[in-house]
Amino acid sequence: MPKFETTRRVRHSPDQMFALVADVERYPEFLPLCEALTVRSRREREGSTLLVADMTVGYKAIRETFVTQVLLKPDERRIEVRYLEGPFRHLENRWSFLPAPEGCDVVFYIEYEFRSRVLGALMGSMFDRAFRMFSEAFERRAEAIYGVA
Repeated sequence: MPKFETTRRVRHSPDQMFALVADVERYPEFLPLCEALTVRSRREREGSTLLVADMTVGYKAIRETFVTQVLLKPDERRIEVRYLEGPFRHLENRWSFLPAPEGCDVVFYIEYEFRSRVLGALMGSMFDRAFRMFSEAFERRAEAIYGVA
């Protein structure tokens, strides 16, 4: 099953980076392959926020929409994404924002498997490249919003 994990040090606070990644409705503005994102529901519970969101990704003529449950845990500076429906057999995604000298370490983890072998073959290598670009896209977004630290 393909997976990707990276830790990037940025010159912004863990709270700033958490807020930036938690603002999922803005993803189509800056995130590679993300064409649309709609939050179906949002509810607060015990200091956390639980979202259900539809995300449409596209590459050339291929468009796929999938539904995830996103658990925002600001006190822990952690975001957990659970797959609900769409073209995947499995999707798990986690973000952590850890204090570091002069900023924070952003830890990104994703593991996925497409339901269709054909779709997996078409989208797999492109997804791998996209995940590598995600970190840079979030860093550029942080600089645009918070300034260059």
